[in-house]
Amino acid sequence: MKRLFALVDCNNFYVSCERVFNPTLSGVPVVVLSNNDGCIVARSNEAKALGIKMGEPFFKCRHILERHHARVFSSNYALYADMSRRVMEVLAGYDPCLEVYSIDEAFLSLEGIQNPAEYARGIRDTIRRWTGIPVSIGIGATKTLAKAAAKLAKRRGGVCELGADTDDLLGTLDVGDVWGIGWRHMHVLKRHGVATALDLKSLPDAWVRKRLSITGLRTVWELRGYACLPADAALGPKQTITCSRLFGRTVRDLGEIRQALAVYVARAAEKLRGQGAAAAFIEVHLVEDEFRDGRFTGFAASRELAEPTAYTPELIRQAGLLLERIFRPGRVYRKVGVTFAGLTPRFRVQANLFEREADPERGDRLMRAVDHINARWGADTLIYAAGGVVRPWRMRRERMSRRFTTAWDELPVAKATF
Repeated sequence: MKRLFALVDCNNFYVSCERVFNPTLSGVPVVVLSNNDGCIVARSNEAKALGIKMGEPFFKCRHILERHHARVFSSNYALYADMSRRVMEVLAGYDPCLEVYSIDEAFLSLEGIQNPAEYARGIRDTIRRWTGIPVSIGIGATKTLAKAAAKLAKRRGGVCELGADTDDLLGTLDVGDVWGIGWRHMHVLKRHGVATALDLKSLPDAWVRKRLSITGLRTVWELRGYACLPADAALGPKQTITCSRLFGRTVRDLGEIRQALAVYVARAAEKLRGQGAAAAFIEVHLVEDEFRDGRFTGFAASRELAEPTAYTPELIRQAGLLLERIFRPGRVYRKVGVTFAGLTPRFRVQANLFEREADPERGDRLMRAVDHINARWGADTLIYAAGGVVRPWRMRRERMSRRFTTAWDELPVAKATF
């Protein structure tokens, strides 16, 4: 039986999440900003029609948004993550082995479904009814075709199946919109007259292999209907984990920077444990608020750990020692971050004869308890003292909506009238 994939893509996801709990946003230009309210990271269709570009600095387009009475929101990650979880739970009811590709996308297998397009419309309607989030669904014989179909679905009523008319539809899709074609390869292709997905599909294998490598050749084969990515290809574990943020204001004080770093280490360590890994290498980077030679000046310090670990207190201690090596009194800083590398499965950690955690099993139990409580009751339910309680350095989010689904004191309020 022919294998068939579906790619479910939430439309303008961050904006859609805001609209679920605020119906007055319907039909109004809406944008969502990045960390510290810097750049545009999500746009409603109405905002796109105003010419607002993805990634555009907010200050550059602020006058346009104000002139058209657009609504502007800071990123509300707690809300977006919870709404994503709800969408994925609905999809899991259709395919328990679904592959979550990103916060707003997931692959499903439609193998054995008699009428895939009709089935997909049922999925789309159910997600909208149960979560309020609109989605587009692309269907194809490979994951790359499904991704291409999802792009086309946004302008074809929400569902698109690449079947007998595949070539006609691929001829309307820009080559830059093909999954796996980055901006570098896109410019190479367009210089050689390859403008659409159909043009890319028709290229000779040798030409593609020479200019786009074997990865690009796999993309071309997928466009031709040959599945090169298995149905259950889950995203592999990360090889490095980084957590870094701009400060909400410039910072001079070592204590404030140490607090911020401890918070970022804790978040990165939680991700580390989430993939069942331990870190053997840690790097701390600190960026000054001074522009030199066309870029901000940064410093970094790193070290290899005596024994790979995912124990947050130890990682905070090591990061603090590295920070002291690169901090210079009297200077002004705008960003700090941490990177874990040398990741290894936690159960395969090579013990060190001379440096051992006092009680590694106790540490593991403690971390599991902390992670469970924070997952159950919300991020920062339990925090590390090193991260502080009052955090004047935290990033600006002056336009953030309420966390409607994850905070008791911010739940929606319904009023009944009789």
